[in-house]
Amino acid sequence: MAMLVDTRGLLCPEPLLLVKQEMSRLGGKGKMAVLVDSGAAKENISRLAQNQGWEIAVDQQEGFTRLILTK
Repeated sequence: MAMLVDTRGLLCPEPLLLVKQEMSRLGGKGKMAVLVDSGAAKENISRLAQNQGWEIAVDQQEGFTRLILTK
């Protein structure tokens, strides 16, 4: 089961910092679902994931986006 990181309602850079912390905690590999509700958080987290070699799947929900990060 994927870890869930809910960043909805948080202001930048907090969502990015939380995801970066969880990436480190997972040892640089694994699977996590990240819930975001702002375009900036979605873009920043996607960019971080790409730079770290994580695969990204985007699932648009009503009112938020779920990013599935896998490595």
